[in-house]
Amino acid sequence: MALGSGSRDAQVYHCRVRLILASASPRRMALLREAGYVFDVEPAHVDESALAGEDARAYVLRVAAVKARAIAARCLDDLVLAADTTVVVDGEMLGKPKDDDDAKAMLGRLSGRTHEVLTGVVITRAGRESSEVVSTHVRFRRLTAAEIDAYVASGEPHDKAGAYGVQGPAARFVESVEGSYSNVVGLPVGAVRVLLEAEGLAPRDTARPDGRTVPPPFDRAGA
Repeated sequence: MALGSGSRDAQVYHCRVRLILASASPRRMALLREAGYVFDVEPAHVDESALAGEDARAYVLRVAAVKARAIAARCLDDLVLAADTTVVVDGEMLGKPKDDDDAKAMLGRLSGRTHEVLTGVVITRAGRESSEVVSTHVRFRRLTAAEIDAYVASGEPHDKAGAYGVQGPAARFVESVEGSYSNVVGLPVGAVRVLLEAEGLAPRDTARPDGRTVPPPFDRAGA
């Protein structure tokens, strides 16, 4: 595009792929933003109930895929990223607690033990789909009943798988983390980056939420 002499400082915008995060999770949004990606948010409202006999790995992968496909169906030319996380102890999945009593029961089961955090990640675009399941092992120190009661009363566990958020006050419950820390928060950033790079997408190489991206200075007219 040719610009007049009075438009040397005007920015030229180039269309690039738009990355969509199919989640309203503030934790996933923060992790993806901190990793250097620019993205839009389109929450996927899907049934997250486990199927009869479904194991945890199959569950997180299936739910993440359902989320991704739900958004991709109306955003055909965009790259959609979806994830689903669960906590596993004694072979049982611990999702988001139903109420305070459920949260207390979950934390009681995690107390003094090691549990597994699984996140399924799915990326889809134009009918292509790639995926990964990431596992992290977390060990809690032994918690007192008073600690559990106080944490649940804070409201912190209500929207979190396993009734805790490792990035918040529950960090003091953790003795060790084996594997990806960001996976425990809700999005395994390393795995996400590998999947996005396979699609030719690097950090800071995505469109703005309005569908445009600002090029570097050397790509501007008159530079």
